[in-house]
Amino acid sequence: MAVIGPSFIALQVRDLERAAEFYETRLGLERAPVAPPHAVVFATEPAFAVREPLPGVDLDAIMPAPGAGMVLWLRADDPQALHDSLASNGVEIAAAPFDGPFGRTFSFRDPDGYVVTVHG
Repeated sequence: MAVIGPSFIALQVRDLERAAEFYETRLGLERAPVAPPHAVVFATEPAFAVREPLPGVDLDAIMPAPGAGMVLWLRADDPQALHDSLASNGVEIAAAPFDGPFGRTFSFRDPDGYVVTVHG
């Protein structure tokens, strides 16, 4: 018996529609046709979603920010162009683009404070 790998990744967010719109309009993710209640699932592999916080989770109490200690990487076909678009639209860039072992790479902070890394 062995775990094969991640199959579903979800971020708990303060404002579901605002977060979904950010990932849809700024990153180009497409919403999946079905989603569980209180979540927006995107048509990615593995599945990626934003969801309302679970009972008892206070995102404002998490220091220094939600996701601290966790690393989320997303793959893009043109990380530099995505960086330029995000930066020109006022999205906070947490790490400037650089060329690394996974191609062009940079990190940004989403509306809930999660730092997300994008690579090529």
